[in-house]
Amino acid sequence: ATSFGSNQNMKKRLVLVLMAIVVVTASVAAYYGVNRTDGGPSVITARVSRGDVVESVDATGTLQAVTTVQVGSQVSGTIKALHADFNSRVRRGQVVAELDPSLLQAQVEQAQAGLVRVQADVDRARIQVEDAQAKLKRARELFAAQLIPAVDLETAETTLRETEASQKAVEAQVVKARASLNQNRVNLNHTIITAPIDGIVISRNVDVGQTVAASMSAPTLFVIAQDLTRMQVTASVDESDIGRIRAGQSVVFQVDAYPGEAFSGNVTQVRLNAVVEQNVVSYVTVIDVPNPEVKLKPGM
Repeated sequence: ATSFGSNQNMKKRLVLVLMAIVVVTASVAAYYGVNRTDGGPSVITARVSRGDVVESVDATGTLQAVTTVQVGSQVSGTIKALHADFNSRVRRGQVVAELDPSLLQAQVEQAQAGLVRVQADVDRARIQVEDAQAKLKRARELFAAQLIPAVDLETAETTLRETEASQKAVEAQVVKARASLNQNRVNLNHTIITAPIDGIVISRNVDVGQTVAASMSAPTLFVIAQDLTRMQVTASVDESDIGRIRAGQSVVFQVDAYPGEAFSGNVTQVRLNAVVEQNVVSYVTVIDVPNPEVKLKPGM
C-alpha cells in the first residue's frame, strides 16, 4: 500500500511539471509572436577606445580683426576727394582722402606775412640798439672830458638797456610767428589723409562734400583692419564658468553664415575687467582664430 501511494504521488508531480513547462513555452511563444519584426532583432556594435573626457563651456562672442585702426582728421574741413572705399586694400602712406585746403592755405599765407612783419621789427630794434650804443660811447667820451653832466651819461645808458630789451621782445615775437607758421603748415599737410597701416578698409563714414569738424575730437573717416587672415573672438563667459577658462585652451565655435562648419581657435587672454549687465556678471575672453581663407568676417 505504501508503494502504491508513492507511485501515485510521483505521477501527480510529473503531470504538474509538464503542465508548467507547457504554460511557460506557450507564454514565450506568444510574446515573441506579438513582438516579432520582419527584419529580426538588430544588433549595434561599437569599438572600444580610450579618449579624453571633455568639459565644455558655452559662450557667445563677436569676431573682429586683431589690429583695427580708426583713421580720422586732425583738422576741420570739407571732403574734397576720396581715394578709398569699402573693401579697398591700402598700403601704409597711401592717400585715402583729401580735405579742401583753401582755408588752411590762407592761414599759412597770413602766418608768413606776420613772420615778415616781426622780422622787420627785429631789424628796426637792432638799428635802435646800435644807435644807442653809439650815443652811449660818445656820452662816455664827453663825460670823461667833463663836457656833459653825469645825468646825460645815465640817460644814454638807460636808453641802451631799453632798446636791448625791446630787441629781445621782438626776437621772441619772431620765434612765436615762426611757430605759428609751422603749425599752419602742419595743419595744411593734414588735409592730405593717408593710411597709417597696410590693410583693408572695412568701414567708410564720409562722402565727398561732407564737412568734418575736428574741434573737440578727431572724426573717424575710415576703419582699416590690418590682417583678416588672423581674427579674434571676444566672447562673454559667465562668472560661474570663468574659473574653468585658461589661456591656451582649444575652442570650437560656429557662425550663422556657415551653420554646418566648425571653426577652431585658442584662448589667448582672460580679461579681469568684469562686465555687469542686468546684474549678470561676465568676463571677456579673447580667442585667437586663424582665417586663411578669409571666410570669417568682422562682426560675425
